[in-house]
Amino acid sequence: MKSLSFFNRILVLLAALLIIPSYFTPLWQISLWAPQYPEGLNMKIWIDHLSGNVDQINGVNHYIGMRHIGNEMFPEFSFLIYVIGALVAVGVLAFLIGKRWSLYAFFGLITLFGLAVLADMYRWGYQYGHNLDPKAAIKVEGMSYQPPLIGYKELLNFLAYSGPDTGSWIIMGGVGLLILAIVRDRFEKPALVKNPYTSK
Repeated sequence: MKSLSFFNRILVLLAALLIIPSYFTPLWQISLWAPQYPEGLNMKIWIDHLSGNVDQINGVNHYIGMRHIGNEMFPEFSFLIYVIGALVAVGVLAFLIGKRWSLYAFFGLITLFGLAVLADMYRWGYQYGHNLDPKAAIKVEGMSYQPPLIGYKELLNFLAYSGPDTGSWIIMGGVGLLILAIVRDRFEKPALVKNPYTSK
């Protein structure tokens, strides 16, 4: 199996190390704007907790029958720190192995992780926006309040935004380094080995 060049191995190592900031930076954010909240309400999702205007958002959502948002809503907080740690370990191992298959394995795992996170965010948003209290003060027939997975969406008189935050952008930068390593590996020519019996 083909070995990676030294430069590509460094790219793999950097990609692995760029996952570490996700322990110290928010991974996702959800924001709301309305005439009564022109400055906006913002909730940040970290690796193991929520922060931001969570109480104010809960106060607004209570009137339309949405569930109370809290750390207990996210069982992922109990194991995500270990999943992230495993990804870092796999990346460092891929650097140490230095083979093409290790690069592709690391890229495949981190891609699957990203897709799983998006699917989980969509599942949470769907349940949160559709499972409403029938006794809510404000009810609009046929209306659901599922926040957007990525981008903007109008919900009654609110404009909602959902998207990656600092930690996720850093991880995506690492994925970009892996893609660069894959492209370089594909187009790099193997080093020519001189025959000691024919070379002068």
